[in-house]
Amino acid sequence: MAKNDRKGSWFKEAMSLPETGPALRRYFVNTMFDSTFAVLGIIIGSALTADADQGLVIATIITSCVALAISTGSSVYEAETLEQSRRMDEIGRAMLRPVEETNLGKASKASAAIIALSNSLAPLMSGAIIVSPFLLLGEETIVVAAEVAIVLAIVLLFITGFIMGKLSERNPWWKGLRMSLVGLAAFVVCYMIGGVV
Repeated sequence: MAKNDRKGSWFKEAMSLPETGPALRRYFVNTMFDSTFAVLGIIIGSALTADADQGLVIATIITSCVALAISTGSSVYEAETLEQSRRMDEIGRAMLRPVEETNLGKASKASAAIIALSNSLAPLMSGAIIVSPFLLLGEETIVVAAEVAIVLAIVLLFITGFIMGKLSERNPWWKGLRMSLVGLAAFVVCYMIGGVV
């Protein structure tokens, strides 16, 4: 029981570190934004074609989001581990003793893992939301499913922008609208490229 309490205390200490919350929110929102754009591009390139295959569209979205989750999670973990290690070295020099095995050092390691895990969830959440029309609607209505998925992607971009506005203490509605407009612009450009190719 005491062992579980210590684990819980490390988690609480990790979440209480001043850098954990801002980094967690920043990485999550940015990755949600990037992954939504990636899935939007997949839909335009594979679902809005004359010979679109529903199974292929679904498989491409899912595998791409899983790959993004692994890629972003591991890269963020490495970056945060390096940053936390540098910070612990600075604190250790100031305290004239190593702090890696102290509660602070363990909380710092847990912080990097929490941030990376949260970041990995963003592409999975984005993909799960946007792929849902293809899973719920029949293959005969793949164009309709693609249109619904694009609308969901634009709405998700608006929500992501809204959250970014809230976090930066700027007008969240304007930030959400801007992200939606960027998404629409990306849709038009990618659709035109698809038409040419």
